[in-house]
Amino acid sequence: MWDWLLSPMDAARAHEVGFAVSWHARSMVLGWGVLAPLAVLIARFFKVLPGQDFPREVDSLAWWRSHWIGQMAVMGLTALGFVLVLPVDFTRMSLHNWFGYGVLVLLTVQVLLGLFRGSKGGPTAPAPDGSLHGHHYDMTPWRLMFEALHKSIGYGLLLLGVITILLGLWKANGPNWMWLSLILWWAGLITAFVILQKRGMAIDTYQAIWGDDPAHPGNARPHPGWGVRRTTRKEDTDVRSDRRDRVRSH
Repeated sequence: MWDWLLSPMDAARAHEVGFAVSWHARSMVLGWGVLAPLAVLIARFFKVLPGQDFPREVDSLAWWRSHWIGQMAVMGLTALGFVLVLPVDFTRMSLHNWFGYGVLVLLTVQVLLGLFRGSKGGPTAPAPDGSLHGHHYDMTPWRLMFEALHKSIGYGLLLLGVITILLGLWKANGPNWMWLSLILWWAGLITAFVILQKRGMAIDTYQAIWGDDPAHPGNARPHPGWGVRRTTRKEDTDVRSDRRDRVRSH
């Protein structure tokens, strides 16, 4: 068993990589194989924390800080991994190399989208003149475009990153334990995603920040994104009543 785990995937080739390539692989796997999907999972399912009295308690920043810190770490690891394999011989580019550059391009687009996503607005970030107007609070066309692109490119980046990692692992002829570890890790993430989705933990970002009061302009619009739950005041009242009933029964 141990011999199989330590053996390269392709027995006909040796698994021999130098210092730079090995650390390039480690940084990219840590970034795109571990941290990036975790940051996305947190942002999707933990805008409202377990035990939080939602919608009385809103705007938990735990998910935002975790997502931001995680993605900044991914950017740093990507930059490190890229520098480790410079200079690049463009006459000998493999599919792994081309996909890797695709990841870099889309990551740059994501960063630019984040920088130019517009103002927040609302009760928690009013304008200097006291107005509540903002791209996010009003859900302007610019904000709607940003959310559609940011989410679509984000999920696309995760898929492209996984494919690039697998291509790199095959190119380096990584040992079987590496393949097995990654497959088990990603299977665990997918399982967690499905469970959390079925539990209805994908709460609409707008409502997670400002609640479900119809007075907030964004609540008059259909929520963006697939599989996202938008709550109603009646629904939350029923949930709280159900909680009280269960407590009394015990």
